Amino acid sequence: MAEAHMKPTAGDAMEAEPSSAGQNAAGVAGLLRGFLAVQQRRAEAYSKLRRGFSEYMATGGECTYQQLCGNVTAEFNECSTQILEMVSLLSKPHFCRGDLANLLKDVQSQERDKLQLTARIQVLKKAGRPSERLVNHDHCRSSSMAQHVCANLKEITEASGTEDAEADAEYDAALKEAIQRIQEAVTSINEHMEEVRYEIDALEAEMVGSSLSEVEEAFPDTLSIK
Repeated sequence: MAEAHMKPTAGDAMEAEPSSAGQNAAGVAGLLRGFLAVQQRRAEAYSKLRRGFSEYMATGGECTYQQLCGNVTAEFNECSTQILEMVSLLSKPHFCRGDLANLLKDVQSQERDKLQLTARIQVLKKAGRPSERLVNHDHCRSSSMAQHVCANLKEITEASGTEDAEADAEYDAALKEAIQRIQEAVTSINEHMEEVRYEIDALEAEMVGSSLSEVEEAFPDTLSIK
């Protein structure tokens, strides 16, 4: 992708040890918000990939499509690097949030599977069902239509028809399996993202409670009810 993206700034704030529960919660919440931002980048990259593939299937343009695939791959690699940095920070002693680190690692694994399955689906769709693929005449004995001797002609028999049907069935099964596995990965990713949103809400509530406690400690008479 040509456009530049800033990495989440939460990692920069981790250089100093958190001095309070509120600061600790703020740091974890910042990392999780960064995670959601990375997931949004991934969603946008998938949208570009889907649009580019649709255009490729409709109009051709192998070079443009391959360039798009390269850009999207670079984008996903950068996203993965950022997620792994967040996992490392959450695992450090001053946060000690192995539960969240494992959650992000699981999302990372699901995203890897999703990308591989997306590539597989596009390869299958590019190839097309075996019985519907265009015949290649490169090995035929004449380019002249009047004298064309097609090397691909074969006697239509019950056996060849069965082979075509079996090939189509295998193709359909492979495509169906890839689509189903992507749907399962997307469901799992969305569930984990919802967990992250709940965790952010809990951390923000903790930050508010910590701030009130600090005010009460500093000004014990300010918040007392007369």
